[in-house]
Amino acid sequence: MRPGKEIVLTTCPRDCYDSCGIAVIKRDGQIRKVLGDPNHPVARGALCGKCALAYNGVHRDPNSRLQHPLKRTGPKGEGRFARVSWDEALTEIAERLRAIEKAKGAERIVHAHYTGTCSMIAGTFPVRFFNRLGALEVEPDSVCNMAGQVALDYTIGTAVEGFDPESAKDAHSIVVWGANPSASAPHAHKHWLPEARAKKIVIDPVRHPTAAAADLHLQPFPGSDAALAFALVHVLKREGRIDRRFVRDHVVGWDEIEPLVEPCTPEWAEKTTGVPASQIVEAARLYGTGPSLLWLGQGLQRQPMGGNTFRACALLPAVTGYFGKPGGGLYYLNGGDMRGLDAGFLDASHLRKGPRLAFSQMELAERLEDPNRIAAFLCWNINPAASSPEQRRLRKALSREDLFTVVLDLFQTDTADHADIVLPAANFLEFDDLVRSYFHLTVGAQVKAQEPMGEALPNQEIFRRLAAKMGFNEPELYESDESMIERLLSGTAFKGGFAELKKIGTARLFDRPRIAFADFKFPTPSGKIELASARAEKDGLPRLPQPHVDPRPANGRFRLLSPASPWLMNDSYGNDAKIRAKLGPANVAIHPKDAARFKLKEGDRVRLENAQGALLFTLRVSDEIPEGTAFSPKGRWPKLDEQGFNINVLTPSRKSDMGESTTVHATEVAITKAA
Repeated sequence: MRPGKEIVLTTCPRDCYDSCGIAVIKRDGQIRKVLGDPNHPVARGALCGKCALAYNGVHRDPNSRLQHPLKRTGPKGEGRFARVSWDEALTEIAERLRAIEKAKGAERIVHAHYTGTCSMIAGTFPVRFFNRLGALEVEPDSVCNMAGQVALDYTIGTAVEGFDPESAKDAHSIVVWGANPSASAPHAHKHWLPEARAKKIVIDPVRHPTAAAADLHLQPFPGSDAALAFALVHVLKREGRIDRRFVRDHVVGWDEIEPLVEPCTPEWAEKTTGVPASQIVEAARLYGTGPSLLWLGQGLQRQPMGGNTFRACALLPAVTGYFGKPGGGLYYLNGGDMRGLDAGFLDASHLRKGPRLAFSQMELAERLEDPNRIAAFLCWNINPAASSPEQRRLRKALSREDLFTVVLDLFQTDTADHADIVLPAANFLEFDDLVRSYFHLTVGAQVKAQEPMGEALPNQEIFRRLAAKMGFNEPELYESDESMIERLLSGTAFKGGFAELKKIGTARLFDRPRIAFADFKFPTPSGKIELASARAEKDGLPRLPQPHVDPRPANGRFRLLSPASPWLMNDSYGNDAKIRAKLGPANVAIHPKDAARFKLKEGDRVRLENAQGALLFTLRVSDEIPEGTAFSPKGRWPKLDEQGFNINVLTPSRKSDMGESTTVHATEVAITKAA
């Protein structure tokens, strides 16, 4: 190594399946380049395009980063602030929160957070403060994946114990349903899927690069996935692929489901879903040969009957008996408990004096606009002014002069523009933490490679200081990062502390693939897979999954899909100049037959409109999506668009059937040529 050169191994903490290893190249104490770790099993020396640009761009640009606490000096939304000291900022926050608590109750204080960072301490420790305060929480996962969580909890007792990706070597086929690894798990798309000998089946309305590379791509119309699942089970039953012994011993409710499956023929499903009957039969045969892995993507359940869809899809591994076997099973999320990481202690829920108070992100605009319900709003690890539904209504609510708003962030986001106090957060290169992939069963070190820019602080240190200003004395509110990291690591199979983990960056925790439910015991009331759920029935939901199909849009409207962009991480990175150049102007794609029907052509300027709002796009014409659908990725910063909004200006706050979760992929719009 050259004199003065240093390499710091760390881990990407973004909201991504990959959790890549990173090599930070330093010379003479300064970071020169952020690269992929060549020894990391996922990154293999290369970061994805968006992280490579952002980590060598806006994340290290002092002109882009927030470096000092700020206090608002102009109207909300205009982004006019003056620099203040940390003491002044935290004193004002504490005084305002104490006054609201005394006069109106702590439940009038609400905090929102999500996956701005997925490192364990920075992503969870602040909840300790709000538990002690007794504040109201915006349910984090309701903007993303809660419907799927609730559905799988009804069915197999958990949504966070899935197949180990290492078990792909034993699989005959891999089904990726409603996920787009090429955008949201780029290294799984580049390495994991191609290197598996299994046949690859992708089920998605969009022919994205992962779908195009698959052995078989089924392209259902959005909202018809449950019907397709029942049709696949119909073929499995017809061809003798049901594992009757497994069903007898480990499944509850097949006798009730079986009559529903009988009429769901491939021919019926072709008319219902748009997928050719021959492809349905081929997919069922590939899956039924087994063992097979089923990856259920988070996009799949972002629809009105998303929970039902997940329960229907879970029929496949249940009736074939693929649970508990090498090369078989279902994956949605892999949680910390699978690797011994006791993440539950991080939020110190025992500090609450009463039950947890929370509401869905789908209610955020409605709640914030009412002074009688919310008096203070604290926002960290999330940018709801860009990522939440009912964008126009939410922006108006955030503009309330009597809503005391505090935002922690790396950058001056659209949400920060509406704050009274903005606090500068440190980024992942500036403090130690742990990162757990929600796909691979690993644990990674997030390692401090430089001092925080300006006066920025890690999330956890900000809330330690705020707790002191509030006069809170519980020791949990002041626990050190070192203590929490060592406690977390002590529960894992990793032999060594954080100092040892830093040397290798990321540790694989198991010598061989871990098999979920290897003992065939499921954390449901019956201890079995519950296709028929008494708990769901008690909660006012159907006892059984149904072969449901959403009605198609009427009156010439389109069903709008706004999934992840390959160049953005939700709305993170939307302020990086090079990434914005890669994105180009906002565009929307429709099928050639739809373009002909509406007399539209490639490059036309078109207007998308519904009851929520309207937005202009450049038209793309492509057969990558079915007729009747429109496709435009999410994540742009509203303030950086000439129209001042992004695609969520069109998104309603309709809730899913389970979990009060987002239904963003059920948004309907009219498309007309712009003047």
